Amino acid sequence: MAADHEKLRTQVRDIPDYPTVGVIFRDITPLLGDSTAFTAAVDGLVAEFSDVTVDRVVGVESRGFIFGAAVAYRIGAGFVPVRKPGKLPWAVVREEYELEYGTDKLEIHRDAIHPGERILIVDDVLATGGTAAATATLVETLGGTIAGLGFLLELDALDGRSRLGERTVRSLLHYI
Repeated sequence: MAADHEKLRTQVRDIPDYPTVGVIFRDITPLLGDSTAFTAAVDGLVAEFSDVTVDRVVGVESRGFIFGAAVAYRIGAGFVPVRKPGKLPWAVVREEYELEYGTDKLEIHRDAIHPGERILIVDDVLATGGTAAATATLVETLGGTIAGLGFLLELDALDGRSRLGERTVRSLLHYI
């Protein structure tokens, strides 16, 4: 891991037993509040995908908006939000996906992506991969091509990467 990535790690706060006993929550709010660390995180994500052409960046609600919009700005691409149901004001496409205990849904405006566009999906955390896989399905349903999926941090023990198939997945920080 690059030295810059180690500096980023110091800005991620571990909160034990949140939201339930036995879970260590990786709190990124200190990183967001530190201008140097936030800039390094955005620059790191941009660098991870400097070898691909991207037409639009999709950010997943809600922290994916923070990183996705900043990455889109830096690379000169459009930004598309993927949201929980009922949050988008126009016609949507919806994807339901499995959670550890139940299901959830995500939506995207049906005109947000055009056939053939190359899409970079950005979110803060890759955990079980359900949200990322559902987002990728939404993009592909609209005819977009996944250029890659980028994450600030990845929880390797949860093996979310395996739900994403052969797609390019890059994460700045890895946690066991």
